[in-house]
Amino acid sequence: MQLTLQSHNAGDVVVVRCRGRIVSGDEAAFLQSELEKLTGLTKNVVLQLAEVSYVDSGGLGALVRIFGRLRAARGDLKLCEMSSFVGQVLRATSLLSVFNTYASEKEAIEAFSGRPPAGGGSFHVASNRIVCLGSSRDLLAYLKVLLKDLGCEVFTTQYPSDAATLATGARSSVVICGPELAADGAAIEKLRQSAPNVQVLHLPADFSTSEASQAGPELVSRVRSMLAPTR
Repeated sequence: MQLTLQSHNAGDVVVVRCRGRIVSGDEAAFLQSELEKLTGLTKNVVLQLAEVSYVDSGGLGALVRIFGRLRAARGDLKLCEMSSFVGQVLRATSLLSVFNTYASEKEAIEAFSGRPPAGGGSFHVASNRIVCLGSSRDLLAYLKVLLKDLGCEVFTTQYPSDAATLATGARSSVVICGPELAADGAAIEKLRQSAPNVQVLHLPADFSTSEASQAGPELVSRVRSMLAPTR
């Protein structure tokens, strides 16, 4: 089902009711563009997700990017009335600890009076560092929060030259490359030459459009095994 949005203001909060699919491509771009229009005066947003039937990895990335932009502008994003599918995906990908979720619109709106918001993201010294390289900002945002439970410091970039610099300067253990990098043999070879000890993981071509509750945990499991010390 194509994504449709209905919005209204509740004081200084914009409430957006979503219906359909939040998936990589036109739907994710539509959601982001509409929220940009709606948040000209206020950066406080509630997304009501009761009628969202499906979210893929790219759609989760879009939600993470929206969340980050609103926080950077001193606003916030709260999710409410999540469908069973959305709830399952957020639990499977450990993103319930990132988003603030509520059982009703009323509770989500009222929560804006209880600032400061939780989950701002504290910094810590990580023993492992991961570089994520890809052209999609949504995908990079998703990977950054998806991998947080591994206790790693995650760097993201859209440029292969920056990935090589980060891999050497940050002494990264793993570089994760987006699907589009599979055909760029020169960039990957340069990366391997710059950081010969780094492990390179290529995401499958359908990662962004795959079912997030399966693809996300599978990626985390693969990265965890790559970071495990060899005996």
